Amino acid sequence: MAQQLLFEIGTEEIPASYIRPALAFLEQAVEEKLRDLGLSFGWVRSAGTPRRLTLAVDEVQEEQPTRLQEHIGPAKQAAFDANGQPTKAARGFARSKGVAVEKLQIISTPKGEYLMAAEEIKGRSAFELLPTLLEELLRAIPFPKSMRWADSKLTFARPVQWLLALYGGKVVPVTVEDLRAGDTSLGHRFLSPSPTQVRSFEDYMERLAEKSVIADIATRRTMAAEEVRKAVRGQGLEGAAPLIDDGLLDIVTNLVEKPHGVCGSFDEKFLALPAEVLITSMREHQKYFPVADQSGKLLPYFVAVNNNAVADRELAVSGHQRVLRARLEDAFFFFKEDTKKPLSSRIDGLAGIVFQHKLGTMTDKSGRIATLTAWLADRLAPAQKADALRAAALAKADLLTAMVGEFPTLQGIIGRAYALLDGEKTEVAEAIREHYLPVRAGGELPQSLLGALVGIADRIDTIIGCFAIGERPTGSKDAFGQRRLALGLINIIRSLNLRLSLHELVQQALAGYAGKIEAKEDTLAEAITFIRLRFENDLTAAGKSQAAVEAATSVAFDDLTDCLSRIEALEAMRGSETFAVLAGSFKRITNIIKDNQDTAVEESLLTETAEKELHSVCTIVAAQANPLLAQRDYAAALNAMLAMKEPVDRFFEQVMVMDENPAVRANRLNLLTGLSALVRHVGDISRMHAEV
Repeated sequence: MAQQLLFEIGTEEIPASYIRPALAFLEQAVEEKLRDLGLSFGWVRSAGTPRRLTLAVDEVQEEQPTRLQEHIGPAKQAAFDANGQPTKAARGFARSKGVAVEKLQIISTPKGEYLMAAEEIKGRSAFELLPTLLEELLRAIPFPKSMRWADSKLTFARPVQWLLALYGGKVVPVTVEDLRAGDTSLGHRFLSPSPTQVRSFEDYMERLAEKSVIADIATRRTMAAEEVRKAVRGQGLEGAAPLIDDGLLDIVTNLVEKPHGVCGSFDEKFLALPAEVLITSMREHQKYFPVADQSGKLLPYFVAVNNNAVADRELAVSGHQRVLRARLEDAFFFFKEDTKKPLSSRIDGLAGIVFQHKLGTMTDKSGRIATLTAWLADRLAPAQKADALRAAALAKADLLTAMVGEFPTLQGIIGRAYALLDGEKTEVAEAIREHYLPVRAGGELPQSLLGALVGIADRIDTIIGCFAIGERPTGSKDAFGQRRLALGLINIIRSLNLRLSLHELVQQALAGYAGKIEAKEDTLAEAITFIRLRFENDLTAAGKSQAAVEAATSVAFDDLTDCLSRIEALEAMRGSETFAVLAGSFKRITNIIKDNQDTAVEESLLTETAEKELHSVCTIVAAQANPLLAQRDYAAALNAMLAMKEPVDRFFEQVMVMDENPAVRANRLNLLTGLSALVRHVGDISRMHAEV
């Protein structure tokens, strides 16, 4: 009979960001350990608060199944004497495995015949196995930072205070250091700290709820969001609503065991600060939610989420207001000091910031970004070149502001705000902010071409500079975030459908380091390969066919927008039976022609009807497809190429390519090479043969 396993690790307050990863690890690790032990199980669930990490596994098998374990013994030749009687070696082997000599079997192996003993191993009970399993789970949880306390040798995110371990409602005798598991948990530290006895996971959740602990994270998150909204409604502000950031809500959820929202206010003078400064100050330092009116304009209010239901709410609010005021006064001071001089006056100061000791200062980097931006503007936005250069010149200037020094996440955002205050063009100011986008995978992308140009220049400069000095990502090492930068570069180009030669861009970026560093010969090729792999991984992760992606990138990877168009055309053809057959034939063609590059066909050497037909059809198809290829209408071009399917089939059925006559053989190889070259304008469809 299967039984439920319940395991709770009670602790001092664990950092909010540690909780979800720890629970995810517990769920995965317990499944692996139970499988390794041969114990079947059902639904795996977890729960957690700042003071507890909880795991529940339904229907854990009560006992391992009995199994046979085969043991190889001595060779048959050494196991029996001339009369066929067991030798001392055979009897000793049987005795060591607990079986009778007559029960030994003879099996054939690659090395010859050997004795084999089948030992019956009785399964152990889950109750016997669980103490070790649970202790191993607890000790294995990875945390960004762990600690030791008192004289304990255990390392954990925070001191472990109690353990609860039940199997089928019975206490599992697991002991970690001097802590022995029981059947009781503790309630809310302030509201209901006394212990409570539990019998199962369902009972555990109910009992904790009675003790003011909402252990289910999803439930607590929903409650926290509603508490924030309710706190604003309680102020009677018509049309007002909290700005609920998902990331902040996740943090707040795991800072409390039961959320209680309170709404406070601050001096209206702080509304003179850029909205992003106010929001960041509230969010990053205090974990407060801003409040805005119906138009999205910030109001002088905020919401805090407490872990305690304070009887004197006014007292609680005043405490939050006092702390926030100090933060906002600092921000207000930084803002006033920063705005005493224009953003452009800070550009020269970038010489004092080292970008990378081999790659120079931020002044050097800004110069390279400006040069690359000018090159990009000449090709993609010549009418906006002056604005693009201005945005590139100002892009990094806010690094020297006190505000960015206090709030590094406001890079670009502060630059935009100060540029607008200085009277810079809106397009230039917006490009300063947008050149940092996307900040993370799946994040907001630049909407303006100016922001995209500066962002591309910034990213490719860093990638190429790092590759040139040998700082290339390896395994988990990526000090400069080059994977993130490459993915951002790709997504910027894709989002705006920019037509751009990646090879030329990389060459221009490397030229920016001329005279400063001596790049290795493989720098350009390695950098492009690195970007290509990010491109392929991103597309396949988004659901694109890996075969179609590789078919396109293997023949040409330069213009990313063009490459994507070819991938989409190839994907659209995957369901076609004719295309499937053509892909198979193309694979055969690829294997035959190997490294042949010549496509010149001498018609006088075409003697077989099938090869004449194929040459004629290829000529017609090329005439139809080439204009379509020039227009980048790859789907129509591929559709035209399908006409070659039957002539190709007949060619292989009736024609011997590798003819004894060298001239005929070469002519046929050239015919197939020309056919291959035409199709490869879209992609190497031989890679799609197995898939389609």
